[in-house]
Amino acid sequence: MPMSRSDYLVRLRPRDDTRYVSQGRTVLATERDGFIDDGGQFGLFVHETRLLSRYRYTVDGEPPAAVALSNVAQHSWLGYYARLAPGVDPGPPDEGSGLMDAATEQTLELRLSRYVGLGVHEDVDLTNFARARTSFELALEVEADFADQEETARPRRQHGRITRRWRRLGRDSWQLSFDYEAERDFERQGHRGTARLRRGVAVRVEHASSPPAFDRGRGRVLFRVELRPRETWHACVNIAPVIDGEVLEPQYSCGEFGGVRNEIDRRRRIFLEESTAFEAPGGGTLSHVVLGALEQAKRDLVSMRLHDLDRGPRAWTMAAGLPIYTALYGRDVLTAAWQAALASTDMMRGTLPLVASLQGRARDDWRDEQPGKMLHEAHAGPLSLLNFTPRRRYYGSITTSGFYPVAVSELWHWTGDKELIRPLVGPALRALAWLDRDGDRDGDGFYEYLSLSEQGTKHQGWKDSPDAVVDAEGREVEPPVAPCEEQGFAYLAKLHMSEVLWWLDEKDLAKRLYREAGELRKRFNEAFWMEDEGFFATGLDARKRQIKSIGSNPGHCLATAVVEESLVAPTAERLLRGDLFAGWGVRTLSSANPAFNPHSYHRGSVWPVEQGTFALAFLRYGLHEEVERLCRAQFEAAALFDFYRLPELFAGHQRDRAHPFPALYPQGNSPQAW
Repeated sequence: MPMSRSDYLVRLRPRDDTRYVSQGRTVLATERDGFIDDGGQFGLFVHETRLLSRYRYTVDGEPPAAVALSNVAQHSWLGYYARLAPGVDPGPPDEGSGLMDAATEQTLELRLSRYVGLGVHEDVDLTNFARARTSFELALEVEADFADQEETARPRRQHGRITRRWRRLGRDSWQLSFDYEAERDFERQGHRGTARLRRGVAVRVEHASSPPAFDRGRGRVLFRVELRPRETWHACVNIAPVIDGEVLEPQYSCGEFGGVRNEIDRRRRIFLEESTAFEAPGGGTLSHVVLGALEQAKRDLVSMRLHDLDRGPRAWTMAAGLPIYTALYGRDVLTAAWQAALASTDMMRGTLPLVASLQGRARDDWRDEQPGKMLHEAHAGPLSLLNFTPRRRYYGSITTSGFYPVAVSELWHWTGDKELIRPLVGPALRALAWLDRDGDRDGDGFYEYLSLSEQGTKHQGWKDSPDAVVDAEGREVEPPVAPCEEQGFAYLAKLHMSEVLWWLDEKDLAKRLYREAGELRKRFNEAFWMEDEGFFATGLDARKRQIKSIGSNPGHCLATAVVEESLVAPTAERLLRGDLFAGWGVRTLSSANPAFNPHSYHRGSVWPVEQGTFALAFLRYGLHEEVERLCRAQFEAAALFDFYRLPELFAGHQRDRAHPFPALYPQGNSPQAW
């Protein structure tokens, strides 16, 4: 039987090795990385003449890595590039993160914004998202050859003289110009004479944050750049073609991805919105994206199914993500199964008994294992099986133990099947017992983590990268840490398990858990609420002081209903304020925090899985406008990705005229279970 169209992942792109930004007679054709390197079929072409045959940037002699490049419109383009900030210590490798890249945690970002209209305008923006000062040389390599468009694929036939000149035009303006003159005597079928051609191109550097110099020998415009943490550097590059004496000035300036800026834009808008306007049912909605994203999501989930762990055709679990996390991750699969239960409980039926079978039984510090503690991850690779790492069976997460009973109660809510739930109640209660015994290390009624393994994961809440938890000044917080969201998971676990136990006639135990949940909720709101910020603290540090950084963690507290009713509205409002809400979703860390880095794993990125939880939280409290705003942002983000497939995370750049789409996290999984 032939496969249906929806079974395929086919996306064909003609000339996939070339990126075009064009308007009219001006065509900028670059390689996939957005640069022009020694000609070939690439270059800046105007009136069928290649003006620029080389155009690329380097940082200390090396090209930065491209992380997200795309046209915004046919005539505009945005490219994000990142690398480890020069001179900044990347820090020791983290045993738990495996493939984490220092460039995403100590990031120097180069952002190039291009607009083609007669000439070309380019914004060059550098931002130091590293947490130390960086100093380096930025070089723009430029060359021109004035080849005919046909000569890029065939031997050159016309030759002339190229004159190159570098000069200062004004206080903050410099120009590198190329002039080309060619002359040829000809005689063809009665036509004879001398033909002359004069073309040129001027590359002007303006408004640079540091003055340029010119390396004549290598054809490079050089800038010396020094940036403190969070400091930015900017320059404008205007490329003006000269065609037979006429200078074609760029029609755009800085930050012009949208709106009507010139006569070219006005005429385009007349054609698109007046001359060719039409409507179709549903044409103004995101319904096609919603349906496409849901269809792709179910196919991605089944593609990650771990068949060797099946418990039947309707009871299964999945890997956490492709290509890095093709293993069993406890909290990831529990979260994915919980959220996917809107469509099917099959994944909960397979995941819950599987995770229970791997519940901690002994005290093993190397694996961070204690009796009752739920699994964080289980790997089958050689390093794990040969015990180079403890990750054949590793328990370095507090989240799995708190969330497992929540998932059990949700399976009960979906099915009402006592016989299905009964075998899962014991593991859930043992997980809660572990929280009260080992998860509350100092007996203060809050749950904190601290790894005992010499190869353990440093942070063991939902944000588990080595530098994920910072204070309001951007300083890293050392464990033990009591994260706010983990208190919420424990509260909801006890509250909902009390309901399950009541229906199973375990009424005394049900009453105890209900009482403990209420006491935890009261303690939580007193200890974690920051009156001066109108928001909840990220957590409590080792001295039980509030970690006053503003991040996404309290959104989980809304979802678990641990938040006091009077504090719900201000918490929701704070989540959607501009420093946290990027326009594509809620960031993991406020952009106002000194440690903010949109490229990082947990210090400013956007995680789609969190947005799903936050949408459910808003819906719980009838915050329908907030639900719509968040869901629209996510589906508009999904529309940017192939197959409407949202990745594990993406960069937390603010959605504005300068950032019409976000950068990617290079190591992010796609597809991703949660």
